[in-house]
Amino acid sequence: MAVDTERVSALTRELLIAIGEDPDRPGLRETPQRVADAAAEFYGGIGRDPEEPLRRTIDVSQGPAPDTVSTGAVLVRDIRFRSICEHHLLPFAGRAHIAYLPGERVVGIGALAKVLDIVAARPQVQERLGEQLADAIENALEARGVFVMLDASHECLTMRGDRRPDATTVTVASRGELASEAARAEMAAYVIIGVQNQATDNPVSGRE
Repeated sequence: MAVDTERVSALTRELLIAIGEDPDRPGLRETPQRVADAAAEFYGGIGRDPEEPLRRTIDVSQGPAPDTVSTGAVLVRDIRFRSICEHHLLPFAGRAHIAYLPGERVVGIGALAKVLDIVAARPQVQERLGEQLADAIENALEARGVFVMLDASHECLTMRGDRRPDATTVTVASRGELASEAARAEMAAYVIIGVQNQATDNPVSGRE
C-alpha cells in the first residue's frame, strides 16, 4: 500500500494551523507537499516483503574443490541506516553490522543493505528492526546463524525531554549458531575492531 501523499499534505497543513502557524505564508506554502514527499520515502517499506532482495542467491557448493561450502561468517560492517521512531515520529539513525553463517547459498552483500532499507522504512523501534532483519536473513537464506548489531542515535532522546545529545542505543539480534554467548561475543569483537581501525585511519583533526 503506497503512502497517500495527498492526504499527508492536507493533514500537514492542518497541523501547521494547529500549532499557530500560517500555512499560506511564503516559507510554508510548499511545506505540506514536501512533508508528503518525505513521508513517501520514510514509510515506503510498509507492506513490502523484506526477503525480496534475498531471493537472488549464489550457489557456493560448486567451487573449484568438491563441497566448497563456507565455514565462517560473512560480516558486513558500518551500513548506515535511518528510520522513524513510532513513539514520537522522530528520526533515529546509525550504523548496522550484519553477519550470517551461509549454508550452500550466499547473496551479494548489497542485498543485506537493501533488506535493512526495507525494514527501516516504516514506523519502528530499534529492537524490532534488528529482529525483523535477522528473521528475514535466516528465513530467506536458510542461514546457519545470523547476528545483527545496531548502534543508533535517537532524536526523541537527543532533541526532546532530558536532551542527551551524546547518547546512542545498541541492540543485538541473533539466530542459530550465532546466538550463543561465545558467538555473540566473537561477532561483537569483530565489529569493535572495525570501529577502532576506522578511528585510527580517520583521526579527528584540530584537537588541542
